[in-house]
Amino acid sequence: MTATFTHADLHPSLDVPLLRDVIHPERELWTPRELRDLTSFVTSELTTPLLEILDFDPDQRWWARLGLTEGVELWLLSWLPGQHTEPHDHGGASGSFAVLTGELHENYRYPAGPIRQARRSVGASIGFGSGRAHEVRNTGTAGAASVHAYSPPLIPTREYASLADIPSVIPPLPPLRLPLERLRELADLEGP
Repeated sequence: MTATFTHADLHPSLDVPLLRDVIHPERELWTPRELRDLTSFVTSELTTPLLEILDFDPDQRWWARLGLTEGVELWLLSWLPGQHTEPHDHGGASGSFAVLTGELHENYRYPAGPIRQARRSVGASIGFGSGRAHEVRNTGTAGAASVHAYSPPLIPTREYASLADIPSVIPPLPPLRLPLERLRELADLEGP
């Protein structure tokens, strides 16, 4: 018998039926395409409440968790000019991000592949599998914001000195499915 999971923790400003319908608490693991569809939908259909939550921190990238289920976590991030991530992968989780405002520059690499670059403008979204590593930066002159999703949730990232240091084979971690109660405990310790 398969268990049915119907619980989701949502940001108080986004605890609306529309998000409850698309976050699918019963879904165990999300594919990169499903994650891309989720981040794209959230940025396009919940723009106003996202902009009301959005904040910018001059000292570091700002973030807020928008949703957490046993199968997915959803985040809103802001980026002032020059703010960036270090090169990292998502520890075996699949992921996605969609640009809500501004523009982001992404360098990315799949194991044993070349380093590639892309500019992601408002409305752009990308879904990616567990082996992809990247670094994201706001190279513009205005603030930017993006919505990110990862499945399974709360898998720690692995950072690298540079994208050139990504191993040619990254062993995927086994997908973890933790009860929402345990994820809530971990969520207090984690950021995107």
